[in-house]
Amino acid sequence: MNSEPRENAESSSGSDKHGDRLLPEVPTGERKIEHVRLCLNEEVGSVGITAGFEHYRFRHAALPEIDFDDIALDTTFLGINVRTPLLISSMTGGSKTTGEINMRLAEAAERRGWAFGVGSVRAAVEKEELASTFRVRERAPSIPVIANLGAVQLNYGFGLEDCLRAVDIAGADMLVLHLNGLQEVFQPEGNTRFGHLLGRIEDLCRTLDIPVGIKEVGWGIDGETAQTLLGVGVSFIDVAGAGGTSWSQVEKFRNPDPVRRAAAEAFADWGNSTAQCIVEVRGAAPTCALIGSGGLQSGVDAAKAIALGADMAGFGRGLLGSAVDSVEALDRRLAQVELELRTSMFGIGARDIDALKSTKRLIRV
Repeated sequence: MNSEPRENAESSSGSDKHGDRLLPEVPTGERKIEHVRLCLNEEVGSVGITAGFEHYRFRHAALPEIDFDDIALDTTFLGINVRTPLLISSMTGGSKTTGEINMRLAEAAERRGWAFGVGSVRAAVEKEELASTFRVRERAPSIPVIANLGAVQLNYGFGLEDCLRAVDIAGADMLVLHLNGLQEVFQPEGNTRFGHLLGRIEDLCRTLDIPVGIKEVGWGIDGETAQTLLGVGVSFIDVAGAGGTSWSQVEKFRNPDPVRRAAAEAFADWGNSTAQCIVEVRGAAPTCALIGSGGLQSGVDAAKAIALGADMAGFGRGLLGSAVDSVEALDRRLAQVELELRTSMFGIGARDIDALKSTKRLIRV
């Protein structure tokens, strides 16, 4: 597919052809630890934009005509049976500490029947000694696992073999490529060559024998972009809309350049809200496999995401604190989301996920 050599030392160290910065590269594993610390301790959420679920409300059904205990959360995603329509979204890995977080997340996902996406496996592809931090399949033998790489790395020498390696390390059922252009602009080590990327994505989709999806990281995928991606063979879309973590805000804390730190503030309210992305993508692609993530806070948000058109609802930073605290805290958090989702379904008389998807009881307010 892509036979060009890896970028030279200058390119990989973070030089930017659109500016004169030349910063030493921070090892990817160390960067992931810093990202976790910032997400836990700093104000890195979007400012002035929400995920959009507050604009929708379920009309309560006083007589649901179902028993609460009969409500079923099981569904399918890309032909894989899952016990819940819930996903732990790609977050971390690449160091001893973040690897331990990954294992906790994987164990909890397996126990409760959530799908699980690992953080970017790039670090492990580049450094074999980091592979163990992403080997989650042994902790999660039965659930869907999604490997993850930055799509832009296809423009920096990553090819089919690297993608296969990422999938093998995680024991994954599918691969998602993340689009994070604004993050790369403000990241000190950022890779910003996003030109002519669609053709490389198409080559990979045609060559890799497992589903390849595309996700954003917090600014959203609109309907037009989704149609373009699906047209080149992408198997699923994770909208990862605005309203949750803002990665320009995260990188603001890491960048030593005062101009870029100040400029990052202008993008605190950037992006397409998650709810709007789900509506647009489902309208543009009625049959595509669709994940709704980005700023979801509760099982009620998950129910709204599914009622708007998502097949699965993804949770990210909102689970991170519990995962760091303890296995028990994480399990309680996942159980709470499930209870909120079930109760939402009970409150509108939706016996199963198909009924939730087709409900007429979600209204815009």
